[in-house]
Amino acid sequence: MRCRALKTMSLIAAAAVVLTACSPGDPGDAAKTLKVAYQKTDSFTAVDTMLQAAKQEFEAANQGVSVELQPIQANDDDYGTKLALALRSPSTAPDVFYEDTFKVRSDVDAGYLLKLDSHLEGWEDWDKFDDGAKAAGRADDGGTYAVPLGTDTRAIWYNKKVFTNAGISVPWEPRSWQDILDTARKIKANDPGVVPFNMYAGKGTGEGTVMQGFYELLYGTGSELYDEEAGKWVVGSAGFTDSLAFLKTLYDEQLAVSPAEALDANIWKKVFGEWFPNAKLGATVEGSYAPSFWQEGGSYEWPGYEQDMGVAPFPTRDGQDPGAVSMSGGWTLAVGAGTKDPDLAFNFLTTALNEKNSLAFTVESSQIAVRQDVAADPGYLDGNPFVKEVSELVSVTRYRPATSDYPRISAAVQEATEAVITGSRSPEEAAADYDVAVTEIVGSDKTVRK
Repeated sequence: MRCRALKTMSLIAAAAVVLTACSPGDPGDAAKTLKVAYQKTDSFTAVDTMLQAAKQEFEAANQGVSVELQPIQANDDDYGTKLALALRSPSTAPDVFYEDTFKVRSDVDAGYLLKLDSHLEGWEDWDKFDDGAKAAGRADDGGTYAVPLGTDTRAIWYNKKVFTNAGISVPWEPRSWQDILDTARKIKANDPGVVPFNMYAGKGTGEGTVMQGFYELLYGTGSELYDEEAGKWVVGSAGFTDSLAFLKTLYDEQLAVSPAEALDANIWKKVFGEWFPNAKLGATVEGSYAPSFWQEGGSYEWPGYEQDMGVAPFPTRDGQDPGAVSMSGGWTLAVGAGTKDPDLAFNFLTTALNEKNSLAFTVESSQIAVRQDVAADPGYLDGNPFVKEVSELVSVTRYRPATSDYPRISAAVQEATEAVITGSRSPEEAAADYDVAVTEIVGSDKTVRK
């Protein structure tokens, strides 16, 4: 995931596409049609482009086989909901689909994904994928159920013009949370018409709230969301309260957007399409894919963005080791457990993720490459002027817990941030509410106080 947050479109058309079963027809004909479901929005078309190319390539090599592409117009959260709905019925379940890495384990538990180990053994390209990336498609049984397309990191993206106008030196490298606040205050003092530091919060921006903001704060305190070793969710965390307190300061001092703007699911459009290009935003926490919006062919083409923008790691609270924090997500392609022709479906997956198609997708979406041959390709290295900086953050990155409970936990975190920025709850009260919510979701035996 990515967590590519904040790409919202109407779900009406998508519901018609995904939830309408194809006519069964002749069983032999049905076996020769592959249904492929994936996410597409006005601002995110990279997967569609890749799969359109794969469809042409695959149909040319497999006479009599047709590939039915089923794009779902939705943001990340709603895409997951629509896909899950389609997967529940054999009549609507796709043969191949675009799957968020953090949902792999829960969807394996639900019986939606085909185990791919025997197929991967015969695919030479599998050795070209990074081991860390391969792990994203593994389930609790050690088997591989999905193949990664790419990964990402999170960083602070900042406008150099805004910074220099406020007397702030660039390149900017904040060493602590205090550095962020001090910088934001200088920007506000210099020009009250500029948003100093955007940090997503509230339920409107969904996973963007936690992946591009709260988790960088939480893990930067030394606290964690989930104790992997104990297999329990953390409650009573001082770091959780401190993270909410930082958000409160940011919003109370009007160093961020207004609470009303923060709760708008489409705020990302202003961030990328208006505020940064017009020097009306100092900085925001966003994914390594940010340049995909501004590059040629992107949703908000911005010639010269590489000169005007800078990127910096998000610092730990007091600059303690490892000095910076990032979050990573990523997306995969998976084969449906109920596909009528597993071999054919897997062959389409490998066509979509061959070197040529993977390179095109990675460059268009400004992803971090997961194939070694793609990572070494000049086209990849030249495609994103910030690729070196964002790739280096892999060394300090964290991942969301890949458990079936996670989506509800994430929603509880989002609720806590919203309560704080709107002033309905103090950081202490919101943290206590979160602890209660977590206990209700997983049970007290699945929590640990630390």
